[in-house]
Amino acid sequence: MKKWNNHFIFILIGILFVFSNLQAQSKQSNNLDLSLDKGLTYGLPSDVGLDSSYIRHRVDSIMTHAIRNNAFPGAQLLVAKDRKIIFHEAFGFHTYDSIQKVALDDIYDLASVTKITGPLPALMKLHDEGKLDLDAPFSTYWEPWSKAKDKKDLTLREILSHQAGLEPYIVFLDEVIKNGKIKRRYIRPYRKRGFENKAYDNLYIKTNFYKKVNRAINKSEVSNTKKYKYSGLSFLIYPQLIKQLTGVPYDEFVGTNFYTPLGCSTLGFNPSTKNYPNTIVPTEVDTLFRKTLTQGWVHDENAALLGGISGNAGLFGTATDLARLMQMYANGGSYAGKRYLSEKTVNEFTKIQYPENENRRGLGFDKPLLNNMELPLEDAYPAPEASAESFGHSGFTGTFVWADPKNQLVFIFLSNRVYPTRENRNLYALNVRSALHQVFYKAALSQ
Repeated sequence: MKKWNNHFIFILIGILFVFSNLQAQSKQSNNLDLSLDKGLTYGLPSDVGLDSSYIRHRVDSIMTHAIRNNAFPGAQLLVAKDRKIIFHEAFGFHTYDSIQKVALDDIYDLASVTKITGPLPALMKLHDEGKLDLDAPFSTYWEPWSKAKDKKDLTLREILSHQAGLEPYIVFLDEVIKNGKIKRRYIRPYRKRGFENKAYDNLYIKTNFYKKVNRAINKSEVSNTKKYKYSGLSFLIYPQLIKQLTGVPYDEFVGTNFYTPLGCSTLGFNPSTKNYPNTIVPTEVDTLFRKTLTQGWVHDENAALLGGISGNAGLFGTATDLARLMQMYANGGSYAGKRYLSEKTVNEFTKIQYPENENRRGLGFDKPLLNNMELPLEDAYPAPEASAESFGHSGFTGTFVWADPKNQLVFIFLSNRVYPTRENRNLYALNVRSALHQVFYKAALSQ
């Protein structure tokens, strides 16, 4: 019996030795994968098996048609495949007067793309650290909702996937303008104590206007029917929540933990205060609030009334900076040898949460239509051949970012379709972004 016991012990030791070696090899392999990731580099379409001439012909055709039909005065397209930037071109001009051409290092107002590039990476990091439970009531973290019967049980998962029944939007500009005139109670033409948030030249917002925003959101109605209903309201709250949980201002937190280490030197808020050498592309000729061409300050009025630093909009940046952040997501949370988010968290946030309710959304991220691959190009969103694992977001100003980890494709489209007016919807009517996106799925040399 003693002999058998010794034999069993030797076998057990051998198994443990093999298991520990496998673990070490796995860990070494993971470290090796990270060390081999040098971040985005530049290459040719042919380097990744794509047809350069096909891409050039199709993209030029789509962009020329869009500009001629006033979808936008100019635009920029960047595509990375297999971690190589294989296409980055600028088209058209900043405005229809054709004076200033779009440049590759121009800075754009990203509008709602802010949602997945501003507060969302911070929320993902806090979830990684165990500071945010997706399935706990949001009122656990946002105390005012604990007193609201219709909100106290809503979870962060429901809210981020637009499944909670929150109102889509509140126009806070209606609170500061009456009969076409700006109320001095909320806005002054110069900076003074209590009015320190700048929305534009000669427009300074009451510093604590965010309290009015909070009260309106806290009192807003919630639908009893739980189905997909897009709402940006909670994104006005997240910057305050992030500061509450970290002790660091929201813009500083995302800058320190993501933008700076990723090398995203232009990604940030209120670019007119940063002295960038880059040109900032204008957005709308505002006839209501700013009474001039909006340039260098956020287009979205709600974000403007919060001093330009918000979670719903307000972020500006270049195409290359956006590509770095989206590539980090496509890599499962790592970039250039550094891990920013766990792969588990990235996978959780980028998967469809409520498909049984015909809700295509992930957590904060947009996803393809549920039957997207079955649809013709004119009905698809985004490109019909974008994988079910892909994700991204669009922006009201005419921006669009999308990452496809299955196909290792990152797609960045930047335009100012709201120039000269937001009523211009030709970008959507012509289906420009999906058509451009599809080009890079159809460009394989073997086809």
